[in-house]
Amino acid sequence: MAISDIPIFAMLRTRMQWHQERQRILAENVANADTPGYRPNDLVEPKFNLPPPGPGSGPGPLQLARTDPAHIAGSTAAPQFPSNSRLYQVRPAGNAVSLEDEMLKVAANQMDYQAATSLYSRSLGLIKTAIGRMG
Repeated sequence: MAISDIPIFAMLRTRMQWHQERQRILAENVANADTPGYRPNDLVEPKFNLPPPGPGSGPGPLQLARTDPAHIAGSTAAPQFPSNSRLYQVRPAGNAVSLEDEMLKVAANQMDYQAATSLYSRSLGLIKTAIGRMG
């Protein structure tokens, strides 16, 4: 069986390719930050056909337990600080690139890519270890 036939490796490889392409698009957005009329682009995350979580398939939402009346009650309210990701508007020249948003996306993309490559290499290491012990 080839490594490419193992579903986790195929998904990780697809994910890493997606992150590489997204990095290219985000870099293009940053490069065109001063281009009149430029609109930033982004990619839609790949969806892997995993079965939807059903009842009993995993842990549900966590609830805070108050074991003493003196404990402060937990809050499930929405955060009180709004996200500033949409506060930036289109500039008079028609450019809609927010360098702050784009750099945050670049940093998050880099961390996700590093996590995927780390998982890929560790999984390969596990398979090599298993093959070495079997033979």
